[in-house]
Amino acid sequence: MSAGAVKEREKAARDGRDKEGNARDAGAMWDRVRRRLRAELGEDVFNSWFARVDLESLGGGVVRLSVPTVFLKGWIKSHYGERIQALWQQEDASVRRIDVARRTALRVIPDEHAAAEPDKAPAVAAHELPYDRFAGSPLDPRLTFASFCEGRSNDVAFRAARAVAGAPEGSAPTYNPLYVHAGVGLGKTHLLHAIAHEARLLDPSRRALYLTVERFTVQFVSAIRDRSALDFKDRLRAIDVLLIDDMQFLTGKIVQQEFCHLLNVLLDSGKQVVVAADRPPAELDGIDERVRSRMKGGVVVGLAAPDLAMRRAILESRVTAARERNPLLTIPDIVLDYVAQVVATNGRDLDGALNRLVCRAEFSEGPITMDVAEMAIADLVGVREPRRIRIEDIQKVVATHFNVSKNDLLSARRTRAIVRPRQIAMYLAKTLTPRSFPEIGKRFGGRDHTTVLHAVRKVEELAAGDEALAQEIELLRRIIQD
Repeated sequence: MSAGAVKEREKAARDGRDKEGNARDAGAMWDRVRRRLRAELGEDVFNSWFARVDLESLGGGVVRLSVPTVFLKGWIKSHYGERIQALWQQEDASVRRIDVARRTALRVIPDEHAAAEPDKAPAVAAHELPYDRFAGSPLDPRLTFASFCEGRSNDVAFRAARAVAGAPEGSAPTYNPLYVHAGVGLGKTHLLHAIAHEARLLDPSRRALYLTVERFTVQFVSAIRDRSALDFKDRLRAIDVLLIDDMQFLTGKIVQQEFCHLLNVLLDSGKQVVVAADRPPAELDGIDERVRSRMKGGVVVGLAAPDLAMRRAILESRVTAARERNPLLTIPDIVLDYVAQVVATNGRDLDGALNRLVCRAEFSEGPITMDVAEMAIADLVGVREPRRIRIEDIQKVVATHFNVSKNDLLSARRTRAIVRPRQIAMYLAKTLTPRSFPEIGKRFGGRDHTTVLHAVRKVEELAAGDEALAQEIELLRRIIQD
């Protein structure tokens, strides 16, 4: 062998050792990143999203990860990409990008001789890492009973859910099946996640499984294709608490038949079943009548849209949670009052509204004013045609805001608790309606026009020197106009 060939082989061997060492270093760094993610996210969330993430390579400032599904690829990139990159940069400051790719059934895997002869590395069939194909849908650690805002619109469903989660081991289920229905964003999925968390917390041996109908369908079809349907059925029938979400999407004759059999087995054996949908069981068009009958035979509870007090409580709880991450976060109460008044659809829209305000509070230099809030949530409120404002509307809003009665505003009482709201109501009547001073005075218990004129001037004077009062009046103005 010539001297040149010997040197070339020695160089190849050194390169191979270097690559092997780099691979070991990258593997060790990935292990540390995974440990930090597990500590931050908790065991359940980590196992749901990262148990099947592989490190493929590290080089040129790029970390290349692989996952078995397109869905998992998109979820990891959109929800955890920045955090993974930050953790990798703590290990290796040269990392500038995280790539996530989907693994295929066949891929090139270098064997032990590939380092010395990289061009001869064979193509080896590499199946996905083994994982529990019958695992449930991922649970969100934030969706617990503690973070659920209870009110008149959902108290029955909330208490029934807590009773189900806390049922003593071996006791016969009282509410079975428990069927929770509500429109979008009203908390039905939150309750199902909370039941699963609480049941596992109170009794770790209790097998609580949360499944969306979509995941149930995919798993069942896959089990039939792989000839493992019996294993699939046995695994589900061993569950102690089965939580099924989005029942309205259950389709397909065979899938519905299998679900009906599963439902019958679990209920007849005293296992707890909780189902959520966007409508009552009687209105589940396209669902097998036997399934609907079983649902109607259980406890059916609905969640309504949150009232004003509950919407305000939801916002307050979300702000408190946001301040744990950023103690300097400041959103004035008057802005929260406004959001609670005008975003009246569901809790999800409230979360969206608050997220926008938090973003502006953290990344803009100015304070969060009423004008800023109005612009930020304009699309959630919707475009409204200007409407004719009546003095009676103003009196109602002002009376509610100051916790007095409309009769108090019209009465002759002169206490400060009544006079100030009355003056503000008169001021708003003058600025928001075309009514004259005498007409307004007549609507406020037959007062003369000089009393109304005095009230308007007094409020203007006070608001000019009191920013808090000016914001309060602006809030009332926007509520009345909306």
